[in-house]
Amino acid sequence: MGRIPGVTAAETRERLLKAAAEVFAARGYDGTRVADIAAAAGVSNGALYAHFGSKAELLVAALRAHGRRILAGLFAADPDRSAAELLLVLGRRLPHAREAAGYLVVEALVAARRDEDVARPMRDYVGERADWIAELVRAGQGDGELDPGLSPEALAHFCLLLAMGSALITPDLHAVDDAEWSALLTRVVAAIAPPDRAEDPQ
Repeated sequence: MGRIPGVTAAETRERLLKAAAEVFAARGYDGTRVADIAAAAGVSNGALYAHFGSKAELLVAALRAHGRRILAGLFAADPDRSAAELLLVLGRRLPHAREAAGYLVVEALVAARRDEDVARPMRDYVGERADWIAELVRAGQGDGELDPGLSPEALAHFCLLLAMGSALITPDLHAVDDAEWSALLTRVVAAIAPPDRAEDPQ
């Protein structure tokens, strides 16, 4: 149950996640029906519910899938990047236009304010992202790149605020020069390096 003929369950799930990202981005969470996503994926409503228990669960699953794809691409490009370099690379992406899936976080955050069914999985999702960033900070502190006196949780919160704010302030609303943004981020990362570390990450 839940499969398209000739397509594996994993492929059907991936098709549903892609369709959900596109439909939620185009119509918003409240304006999207489960039937809209099923139709966009080319499956029945029953097939969708075989993979996801609710529209809220599908929204957060689509968010997670999008985040995993971004991180997989970054690590594949340079698996030996340091924590400071990875923070810079992620930060440099923030002012740029996103694909449709990149704006899912806006829909999810707005929906979470009104709908506890969305708020519950979103708290888990945001907590997972914060934990991942905090672990990255701890790794950087262990390697001597980041100041061990800084709270990993506070720095993770700062990064989340930047990332989620950037989803709201899109390039069509306000643009920033890439070189100037990169220079600012380099100064910020240098400021959270240990006091005796003079080199800026590049």
